[in-house]
Amino acid sequence: MEKKRWECSALPKGWQIEEVTRKSGLSAGKSDVYYYSPTGKKFRSKPQLARYLGNQMDLSSFDFRTGKMLMSKLNKNRQRLRYDNNNQTKGKPDLNTSLPVRQTASIFKQPVTKVTNHPSNKVKTDPQKAVDQPRQLFWEKKLGGLNAFDIAEELVKTMDLPKGLQGVGPGCTDKTLLSAIASALHTSAAPITGQLSAAVEKNPGVWLNTTQPLCKAFIVTDEDIRKQEELVYSVRKKLEEALMADMLAHVQEAASEGDSLDEGNDDMETV
Repeated sequence: MEKKRWECSALPKGWQIEEVTRKSGLSAGKSDVYYYSPTGKKFRSKPQLARYLGNQMDLSSFDFRTGKMLMSKLNKNRQRLRYDNNNQTKGKPDLNTSLPVRQTASIFKQPVTKVTNHPSNKVKTDPQKAVDQPRQLFWEKKLGGLNAFDIAEELVKTMDLPKGLQGVGPGCTDKTLLSAIASALHTSAAPITGQLSAAVEKNPGVWLNTTQPLCKAFIVTDEDIRKQEELVYSVRKKLEEALMADMLAHVQEAASEGDSLDEGNDDMETV
C-alpha cells in the first residue's frame, strides 16, 4: 500500500488527510481516505467526522475525498437558508398589540394616539363566539358532597327547601337541588322558573333546559312571600337583640373598670 498524508486546509489547524492506495487484489488502484485530528484520532467516514466536530463546523458542503469545500453546494445551502428565513418571516403573524411609536425627531418616545369614537368605526364581532357555550348536563351534581364548616370546624346545618321544590334528573337529592338553585341565582340574571317542559320528567338527558336548575316548575305564591318576610323579620330581631346585649356588656365592663380605678386612687390618697 502507498500512503500519502498532508494537512487539510478546509478543517481547523492540525487536521491531516491520509490517502492509502491499494496495489493488490481486486480493488487494486483504488484509494481510501482517512482523517487524523491534532491529537492523532483516526476517522474513516464523513459522519464520524461530523459527529466529532459537532457545532464547531458545518460540513454539509465538505467533500470527504478531496478535503475541500465545494462552492456549488455552499451556495445552494446559503440560498436554501435564505429562502427558509424569508418564508418564516412572511408566514409568522405579528402578535404585538402595543401601539406603534410616533416617527418624529423628538427625544421622547410618543405612542400613536388611538381614536375609537370616530363615526365611521365599526366593531367586527364573530357571531359564533358571541353565542353562549353549551353547558354540561347535570353539572350541578359536581357540587354534591360539599359541606360548609364554621370557624370551630363544625358542620353548618343546611337550610330546608320548601315542599314545592322537587328535583329533576337521576339521583337528584335535596343537597343537589339546593346547590343548583344557589348556583343559578349567582350565575344567571334570568328569572328562576325551573323546568317548564313536562317532557323533561320522561327523559331529562334530552329535554333538560341547562339554563334552569334541576327542579320542576314552581310558582311563588303570596303565602310563600309572607312566610319569608316573617322569617327575615325574626332573624333581624334576633340580630338586633344580640347586638344590644353585646353593647350593654361592653358598657358594663367599661363601668366596672372605671370603678376599680377610682377605688385604687382613693386608696392611694388615704396612704
